[in-house]
Amino acid sequence: MIRRSIVVHGNVQGVGFRYSARREAERLGVAGWVRNRPDGAVEAEIEGDEASVTELIDWFTAGPAGAIVSGTDVAEREPLGEHAFRIIGWPVAG
Repeated sequence: MIRRSIVVHGNVQGVGFRYSARREAERLGVAGWVRNRPDGAVEAEIEGDEASVTELIDWFTAGPAGAIVSGTDVAEREPLGEHAFRIIGWPVAG
């Protein structure tokens, strides 16, 4: 079990990115979350078996139809034992 955080930059909001990411994560059996960020990026934390997480990271690098991904930042995280994938709201500033 591994966990990764990913931030996706480019034209990635308003194109169904989060909903497509949830569908792809569920297809792969990957848990975690995805959200839009106020700066226009999409951020996610994903966990599962290494092959599935790697495949989902590859998907994030391309994005769904309509998205224009200009770059991604990926970092290792400690697995939390999540069992579902969800779309969450923006982080609260402060």
